[in-house]
Amino acid sequence: MSYPKVGTPDFPGIERDVLDYWDRDQTFRASLKGADEFVFYDGPPFANGLPHYGHLLTGYVKDVVPRYQTMRGHRVDRRFGWDTHGLPAELEAQRVLGLKTKAEILELGIEKFNEACRASVLKYTDEWRSYVTRQARWVDFENDYKTLNRDYMESVIWAFKTLYDKGLVYEGLRVLPYCWNDETPLSNHELRMDDDVYQPRQDPSVTVAVELETGERLLAWTTTPWTLPSNLAMAVGPDVDYVVVNDAEGRPTILAEARLAAYGDSAGLGPEVLRRLKGSELIGRRYTPLFDFLADTPNAFQVIAAEHVTTDEGTGVVHMAPAYGEEDQLACDAAGIPTILTVDDGALFTSIVPPYQGMHVFEANRPIIRDLRAAGALVREDSYVHSYPHCWRCRHPLIYKAVSSWFVEVTRIRDRMVELNEQITWVPEHVKHGQFGKWLSNARDWSISRNRFWGSPIPVWRSDDPSYPRIDVYGSVEDLERDFGVKVPDLHRPYVDQLTRPNPDDPTGRSTMRRVPDVLDVWFDSGSMSFAQVHYPFENTDWFESHFPGDFIVEYIGQTRGWFYTLHILATALFDRPAFSSCLSHGIVLGNDGQKMSKSLRNYPDVTEVFDRDGADAMRWFLMSSPILRGGNLIVTEDGIRDGVRQTLIPLWNAWSFFTLYANTAGLTGRWSTESSDVLDRYLLARLRGLVVDVTEHLDRYDIATACDSVQGFVDVLTNWYIRRSRDRFWAGSQDAINTLYTALEVLCRTAAPLLPLVTEEIWRGLTGERSVHLTDWPSVDELPDDPELVARMEKAREVCSVASSIRKAAGIRARQPLPTLTVATSVDLASLVPLIAAEVNVREVVLTTADAVDAPVSQRLTVNARAAGPRLGRDVQQVIKASKSGDWSVSPDGVVVAGGIELVEGEYTLETTLAEGGSASGLLAGGGFVVLDTTATPELEAEGVARDVIRAIQQARRDAGLDIADRVRLTLTAEPAVLAAVETHRTLIMDETLATALEVAEGPELSVGVTA
Repeated sequence: MSYPKVGTPDFPGIERDVLDYWDRDQTFRASLKGADEFVFYDGPPFANGLPHYGHLLTGYVKDVVPRYQTMRGHRVDRRFGWDTHGLPAELEAQRVLGLKTKAEILELGIEKFNEACRASVLKYTDEWRSYVTRQARWVDFENDYKTLNRDYMESVIWAFKTLYDKGLVYEGLRVLPYCWNDETPLSNHELRMDDDVYQPRQDPSVTVAVELETGERLLAWTTTPWTLPSNLAMAVGPDVDYVVVNDAEGRPTILAEARLAAYGDSAGLGPEVLRRLKGSELIGRRYTPLFDFLADTPNAFQVIAAEHVTTDEGTGVVHMAPAYGEEDQLACDAAGIPTILTVDDGALFTSIVPPYQGMHVFEANRPIIRDLRAAGALVREDSYVHSYPHCWRCRHPLIYKAVSSWFVEVTRIRDRMVELNEQITWVPEHVKHGQFGKWLSNARDWSISRNRFWGSPIPVWRSDDPSYPRIDVYGSVEDLERDFGVKVPDLHRPYVDQLTRPNPDDPTGRSTMRRVPDVLDVWFDSGSMSFAQVHYPFENTDWFESHFPGDFIVEYIGQTRGWFYTLHILATALFDRPAFSSCLSHGIVLGNDGQKMSKSLRNYPDVTEVFDRDGADAMRWFLMSSPILRGGNLIVTEDGIRDGVRQTLIPLWNAWSFFTLYANTAGLTGRWSTESSDVLDRYLLARLRGLVVDVTEHLDRYDIATACDSVQGFVDVLTNWYIRRSRDRFWAGSQDAINTLYTALEVLCRTAAPLLPLVTEEIWRGLTGERSVHLTDWPSVDELPDDPELVARMEKAREVCSVASSIRKAAGIRARQPLPTLTVATSVDLASLVPLIAAEVNVREVVLTTADAVDAPVSQRLTVNARAAGPRLGRDVQQVIKASKSGDWSVSPDGVVVAGGIELVEGEYTLETTLAEGGSASGLLAGGGFVVLDTTATPELEAEGVARDVIRAIQQARRDAGLDIADRVRLTLTAEPAVLAAVETHRTLIMDETLATALEVAEGPELSVGVTA
């Protein structure tokens, strides 16, 4: 067969052709085969925003793993999903409709508002589809799932009902992080997903004094002055040491002894300690309230104990407002002090505190401080900069506020969640007992209700008359239709709110069962994905129960407190199993300035521009080969993306181009074969086997970055060693060489197909003429020869050549200049590889010997990097430095450096080899041995070097003229006399190498080449 003519690659153009072919051929559909399923969960994005680099990165992993598993013989369904509920959709709808508050939403009407939400959530579906397709990610868009579909929502309410029946759901008034802008609580885990949730904020902090019933003034400190009108207790640490001192007016004052120095002068406190007492002695003492708004509150205005009191800051006494502090509420509950709210859903003070009514809590700080000062209760005011939580959706600062919410009692199943985590394989491994494991160990109950509009409903109906209490919880549409006697086509508000019926427990018939107005936290939707995507338990029961947990999921590290976490909660609570068997948790993509990516800062390359300039495979390779898949963060730069093109894509393409050129020139067709006896062929095939072994092992462990390293290493061997050293055999039309390169390219394309799906498809189809590399089986190592001894010898030969080339470079001697002798001192038998070494290093002779058998002028010098070694070695670093200078050091056969009896690690030292005498230079080999290169070039060798420079110039002229590799040419050379002399000496060599039928020369000031076909 004749292979396609392959020229300089236009990777974006090649990719577009492949994508068009896949579309026409329906290649993805054809890949969905096999009975043995690999279950992959595709975490759904929001479609009311355009995709970004985070989606791009995760999307590539979501393509690499399924492609690999498909080639391993598994069926891998890749249903795309859309996350459609929650605040992201509501905020976009509010923006479009020009609404600011919940009151304005209610005025418009929930039905109209939710229709706007429905429209917004799928606004960019076409853009998403185009983006995902262009990155060569295979996804089933036709069979996608959406969290807004009734079937999905029915599975969600089934989960709630099941948890309720198990006693794992309860309703309570709890202090939660609260967004006053969106007028809804958040879950604690939402504050820990991203680092930028916490932002530096400057707030006033105040120290106030209350008068105890025993006559002393008790000092308390707070960073939220706006909560002081709601103060109901003061907390101390029972074991903390407190002191009584006089203030400037002679009044006895109490604070923690450890904080006296911090307050002495600024608070006018005298240095003399009148009395010492433990916090336990203060517990139970009553005090006069700062404000009289809540004066009638039972059990209030007393000193109580609290575990969270410390002496790190403040006075060692903590002001307690149980409605606005999680720990405050717990401590006050224990003391029988109720939780009383003084602000509304918008964080505005209510009529309970008339002086501040209608004020936003943050705006009220100044008036409250002013009033405290006027009353003589303000002891000190400071400015306090602290890390403060902000809403991860609208970015407004949060408050903590008691809200009525429905909770999943995670604390009851926490230990089981920890146990089931042991069944999960985490990549990187440290996440298992680190970020995820520690989060599980301290998990709190999960607030799952949101007093919003667009989401799955809390399926709870309650009697509207407390005299006839009744609660009904529904877990299916069928049950709803049975009890309410109507069809239920939509589970969204307001339709589900309209389902009412008489309370069966009310004999008067006057009370009505009405749904509680809240909707479920959007994370409850996401956590239900594993079963809700298949409408379990209403459909696909057998399939789900035999395919759960899923085999693989991937998202960024923040999802250890988001999607991974909520999946794990619901899987544990509902099925007593983990939701997934393996999870890859990658790092964060950063802009080229090391900061979070920002459109306004334009600190990252535009994705579309990268696709159009370098291609999607280049972007895939850059991201998949990076440390980000091992848990680190990654800075995206155009140079980094282009490095992948230069180091991997272009060499791979050049190998394909080389094959087609020489196969077509020789009129040969390559075939799959491992029969060659040539040493280079046998080495390449053995390395090919090693490639398949390595990549299989790495991808089985989801170590994608190391798999990329293995592919890049093989491509380097293929292009920079095998092809370069085999050119003469290809020119001679060796069938063995053609077959070996064919086999290497065919197996390499299959092995790299998940990592470079577009380029490998183009090469593999051109090579084999078959349908698609992605429809083939993964390479079998049993089909490839195993020859570790040959591989070890060839690797040593390559190292010898590399060291010799470095010596040339250091001496400023070009590679085409022949040199007399290379002496190789090593214990490895390289006798059969001497011709290869001589040709690669360009020497007349290679002398093999051992280190002990030659008196080579080689010496080494050890230099210790004190800055690098100091932190690890401490004082011993001086001992090591002294030993390095005195010669008290050694290098073991496996390369370990020991100085003064202390082992050094890489980076803590440098080993330098001194130049040899007499026109030679030397270099060390890893694990022992060295090479010595005679750098003296005789006039004869210099002339040959000049001739080879001329050959290179002629070959370039042939390429510039667009000549075929087999075209015969006539040459005209103009050069200075010294060059012409070398040309005449090596006329036959030059004409043979350049396929010249005639060579005419003329004297001139510089080398000039004329080529005529």
